[in-house]
Amino acid sequence: MRAVYAPIGYDLGVVESMRTRRPLWMALVTLAWMAVACGNAGPAAPGGDASGGSANGRGGHAATSGGENGASSGVGTSGGAGASSASSGKGGVAGASSGGMSGESSTGGNSMGGGFGGRDTTSGAPAFGGGGAGIGVSGMGAGVGGGGAPGGTAGSSGGGGSRGAIRYVFVIPMENHDEGEVVGNAKDAPYINDALLPAYASTSNFVDQFAISTPSEPHYVWMEAGTNMFADHTFTNDDAPSASNSTAETDHLVTQIANATSGVSWRSYQQGLSDATGACPIAASGHYVPRHDPFVFFQDVAGNPPSKTNAYCVQHHSGIEALSADLMNGSVATYDFVTPDLCNDMHGQSGCPDSNLVHAGDVWLAATVPALITFVNEHSGVIFIVWDEGDSTTKIPFVAVGPGVKPGYTGNVKYTHGSLLKSVEEILGLPVLPSAASENDFADLFAPGQFP
Repeated sequence: MRAVYAPIGYDLGVVESMRTRRPLWMALVTLAWMAVACGNAGPAAPGGDASGGSANGRGGHAATSGGENGASSGVGTSGGAGASSASSGKGGVAGASSGGMSGESSTGGNSMGGGFGGRDTTSGAPAFGGGGAGIGVSGMGAGVGGGGAPGGTAGSSGGGGSRGAIRYVFVIPMENHDEGEVVGNAKDAPYINDALLPAYASTSNFVDQFAISTPSEPHYVWMEAGTNMFADHTFTNDDAPSASNSTAETDHLVTQIANATSGVSWRSYQQGLSDATGACPIAASGHYVPRHDPFVFFQDVAGNPPSKTNAYCVQHHSGIEALSADLMNGSVATYDFVTPDLCNDMHGQSGCPDSNLVHAGDVWLAATVPALITFVNEHSGVIFIVWDEGDSTTKIPFVAVGPGVKPGYTGNVKYTHGSLLKSVEEILGLPVLPSAASENDFADLFAPGQFP
């Protein structure tokens, strides 16, 4: 009789029985569940936590590259299976594997593989001695022998169920210029025209939903809520937040984020904050104006009446000087609103060093955006550079920057500031507010499978 070799911890009689007396399909099932039963829970992806698993063998491993919402959870079958699972996402949290001695999944989907040195690095296919025909069980794959068939896919993250390929969103609002004043103007805007537009996606049909005479503040409120008209107040001017110039409305983006169960978060980075503006920056000072920070007009963010010291508002605001460190240590929020001051957003103000407004904004973008590009490339994010309004027309520039957009692409789908809101909601796995439901999202600007 030939010698029969069994992995450590496996019952030799079971292996011999499988070899000599049971049909192949029974052997496959038995061996798969043996792999499941002997694994401890794999270590959690950053931000997650491990649980489950209770037997003797080596657990699965959940790999990630900086995304959030990664979590490991045990599957309690036959005394506890060591399964680690996480939502898959490009550059975010990776898939998982369990059982066996070195089966491993590192990019997407769940692999309930286990085995003798097999390794899965693509999409949840089982790893078992180099692969083989997969047996999918409730999203778990197990295989023996040759090439390996995929198992099931990973579940959605954090209960939201709809997070897609994009894990982080940065919005940079600029000011008061028509598309034709920026796009094609390489003399004044060389960074936008020579660096961003050839490499990333833009549109020739971003239309201001307001008349040209409408000031900034209603535009920014629209980016947050899909409207400037609420039951208790309509925003029509550029006044600072106050008891009479704020709203108790709770149907807006950052409150959706705060109420979500999927682990999403938000932060506003504003240039020019000081004691005079308040840590909850409701007062204008220097080159900072609150009309370019939409969140402070909502009472569930800034208080009723809005206050410079409102704790929740302070918690979600930072001076723009904090952005570089937050990018380096990975502490940026899921949704980040990054506002330059009046000297750098193409608006201009008395006392600004550069009277060429387009050039000043382009220089600021050239100094600020490269670090954001590095981050979104490494962590599957996107940067939306949007203008609030035009100078003499309602056609305004818009650029989408990130690893998933169509490079050098100029779309013609009609967008408004409501499209920005809807797209961010879809990316973050949030319900789309009724005020933005009829808007076009930014899907056309992205490669297939890269939005949301």
